Amino acid sequence: MHKFISTTLVDRIDALLPQTQCTQCGYAGCRPYAEAMAAGEASINQCPPGGTAGIQQLAALLGVEFKPFAEGVVQKPLAVACIDESLCIGCTLCLQACPVDAIAGASKQMHTVIADECTGCELCVAPCPVDCISMKPLNRLYSDQAHRDAARQRYQFHVLRLSRDKREKAEKLARQPSVSPDTQALIQAAMQRAKAQASAVQPANTGQLTLEQQAQIAKIDARRAGAGVTAKVDTDKE
Repeated sequence: MHKFISTTLVDRIDALLPQTQCTQCGYAGCRPYAEAMAAGEASINQCPPGGTAGIQQLAALLGVEFKPFAEGVVQKPLAVACIDESLCIGCTLCLQACPVDAIAGASKQMHTVIADECTGCELCVAPCPVDCISMKPLNRLYSDQAHRDAARQRYQFHVLRLSRDKREKAEKLARQPSVSPDTQALIQAAMQRAKAQASAVQPANTGQLTLEQQAQIAKIDARRAGAGVTAKVDTDKE
């Protein structure tokens, strides 16, 4: 049996959360964490970016006792991500990791963070194969309501965009006729040519990469080349 959860309560809880979408609470974002709290499935002390003040607000809203952070939880000031342009290789992994689309860039081109839109979630740091992303503290602990509301809207748009892209891709695949062995062979040959062409065009700042980093970048290029060739074949059919 599913519990009935008031959408209004979820909205009120979500409004108190910092909207960093950092997943430190153990959930995929602030909204899923709010839903879990409304259902009684999550504690009020699982959001480090919200701080002690956030716990107090949640306790007052839900009518429960204040519960401090677990031992070892360190509250950090708000921060924004910064990309070292001299090291960025344009792999796009940080773009894919950002939950609010606050990074601009293109394949094999230098990326940059839109500072006013960055929530400081740090999710872009770990995927970077060349460690060119660092966090710059903002010397304050909490974001204001306007920034939280704007971040929530960007996150909602991000989720809707990913859902739309996934649906459109599935619909496109469903419309495609079955591929004959001859066509598969042509596609494979085209992928090999695209891979060879891609390897001939190296992004900037790759002179000092380790073998592990080079292997990771090669996998990214191979996936990207395969996706590009598939799209070209589909266009040719149309």
